Amino acid sequence: MHLNLLNLDGETSVILLSYDISNDKIRTRFSKFLMKFGHRIQYSVFEIDNSESMLDNIILEIKTKFEKNFSNEDSIMIMKLSSSCEIIRMGYAKNEEESIIIV
Repeated sequence: MHLNLLNLDGETSVILLSYDISNDKIRTRFSKFLMKFGHRIQYSVFEIDNSESMLDNIILEIKTKFEKNFSNEDSIMIMKLSSSCEIIRMGYAKNEEESIIIV
């Protein structure tokens, strides 16, 4: 399935954010923080449908509220999806298959 993920300004509109945080309390607080911006698609992966300015706000909040508490084992990956992305879903993930078109 090919996705159309660009808004009218050509900005990336869909962001995948994945995290691996060892501390239970920080991990729980971080996942609750992310729920304000998107929805969980895997246990530690969120899909965020929004603009570059939203991403800037998320990154700023991560740096100011969370990063100082991260250990050397913790990691966060943010992937900005573009219109050339293809997603192949298997298993339960097939149930969430849909085209995303933002206008």
